[in-house]
Amino acid sequence: MYHHLLVPVAYEPDRPFRPALTVARKLAAPGARLTLLHVIEEAPAFAIDYLPDGWREDLRRAIEADLAAQLAVIDNGQVIVSEGNPGRVILDWARDNEVDCIVMPSHRLGVQDMLLGSTSSRVVRDAGCAVHVLR
Repeated sequence: MYHHLLVPVAYEPDRPFRPALTVARKLAAPGARLTLLHVIEEAPAFAIDYLPDGWREDLRRAIEADLAAQLAVIDNGQVIVSEGNPGRVILDWARDNEVDCIVMPSHRLGVQDMLLGSTSSRVVRDAGCAVHVLR
């Protein structure tokens, strides 16, 4: 049983993350903390000029509100929305916040993942805690 579980989510309104949340709850010790983490990746430089002012804060607020609503049924749950490289942010956040288990989905590898390495692969390889990957 784990005491602080991190569930990284690649937030999309129609993309379910409930399976990872369900598994995390089963792995959690009584009174454990559960954190949902979404990482907003940097927008490509060429696209920034075409985005409206305040787009990043609007996006952050919308994601936080939706994830918080879905997490409302869980005691000791929190939502974090951060920015940067997803793999690096997940690893740093887990280390800095004493996470003892990361629960995350695995996605089928595409050509880009084979060349660059997927976020899940990086987290499994470099995490300083247990990682539970869902298939």
